[in-house]
Amino acid sequence: MSDLLPIHVVGGGLAGCEAAFQIAIKGVPVVLHEMRPTRKTDAHHGDGLAELVCSNSFRSDDATANAIGVLHQEMRLLGSLILSAADAEKVPAGGALAVDRDQFSAAVEAKIFAHPLITVVRDEICDLPEDWQQVIIATGPLTSPELAKSIRQWGGEDDLAFFDAIAPIVHFDSVNMDVAWFQSRYDKSTDGGDGKDYINCPMTLLQYEIFIDSLLDGEKMSFKEWEESTPYFDGCMPIEIMASRGRETLRWGPMKPVGLTNEHDGSRPHAVIQLRQDNALGTLYNMVGFQTKLKYAEQVRVFQTIPGLENAQFARLGGLHRNTFINSPRLLDNQLRLKVKPSVRFAGQITGVEGYVESAAIGLLAGRMAAAEAKGVEWQGPPIETAHGAILSHITGGAMADSFQPMNVNFGLFPELPLNDRGRRLRGRDRKAAYAERALAYMENWSRQEPTTV
Repeated sequence: MSDLLPIHVVGGGLAGCEAAFQIAIKGVPVVLHEMRPTRKTDAHHGDGLAELVCSNSFRSDDATANAIGVLHQEMRLLGSLILSAADAEKVPAGGALAVDRDQFSAAVEAKIFAHPLITVVRDEICDLPEDWQQVIIATGPLTSPELAKSIRQWGGEDDLAFFDAIAPIVHFDSVNMDVAWFQSRYDKSTDGGDGKDYINCPMTLLQYEIFIDSLLDGEKMSFKEWEESTPYFDGCMPIEIMASRGRETLRWGPMKPVGLTNEHDGSRPHAVIQLRQDNALGTLYNMVGFQTKLKYAEQVRVFQTIPGLENAQFARLGGLHRNTFINSPRLLDNQLRLKVKPSVRFAGQITGVEGYVESAAIGLLAGRMAAAEAKGVEWQGPPIETAHGAILSHITGGAMADSFQPMNVNFGLFPELPLNDRGRRLRGRDRKAAYAERALAYMENWSRQEPTTV
């Protein structure tokens, strides 16, 4: 066993579990604190570590065409616990990496409990004991009010909250497959699949117009006074809010019909609701992009007007919960430490990254930073040309503090590519492929400095 003092990680979500694992494999003891089941949240259903409370998708797994796919591959190169578990528990999802949420949580938890340097403690941390020499706060979007109060006092920041919404989950055997059909957009699939990873529920123009009216007229969850001015993150915008911004908004968003043909009659639908497999057995499907703040009874009424879902039975209805994040560019240094309290690091979604994978990636970096500091080793961050380096740079100074909002990883955060031989910038797919190739080459080199295996 190590004679080093333990690092305390607060929060047993994706970022916290990743951080704890990375600390442990570097030979440093770690105590992982998770407040559930002592204190419940508005979004979690159980008390398992790394529980996915929103979508079961880690988004695109294509490491040649988009930034999130590059981030996936970089995390694999770095021995990520979260990507290892996701790969082991994946379910069909076209070009995306989606998982069975229960098996994924169980896989992460098994690795955490099996490591001899990790101790899991079920308790709520409201403030930090003075004898904790290093702490990583990875409490994510569901930080307890007491801890959030302490964070405000440390940082002097008042605006820490915004909203996130949860999409409903439908029992497969209640979907009318005489109306709906299986097809991935443009018949794209992963692992040599048949291009039928999604269930599609079609709408005509008239059906779409009626549906939009129902969304706009449906009774919504009420707000408390302090919640009224809290903004939504665009990536998790409730569908009724999208609909209120224009009647065609959903047709250009989660209900876009492109790349799909109705196998029952060969028609091209005006709009489509897609359902994505949510568990390994294929008995549950989630409504892609259908996060909502409609009241439960209204959700059942409105969603059962969707062709193919007339008799839908819901394993979980949509919901709404508060997200908490800090103004990282103002409060954190380039190693994710609180400037006014350097013994405290932040990791995951509370830092202002958005998405499961981004949260875990920042947890991975925070864990390695903390382990290096505990061992007295100088730590060099990943190059900004990598996905990890780009998003780390963004939240620790690349973004404007006065307008800082949660951000997914994207190629806009990467340094610009050099001009080609003709003095021009690459465009389209060539540009994305060049960003990806450069990022992975830099990460391959950087990862050799700290080789790890899961």
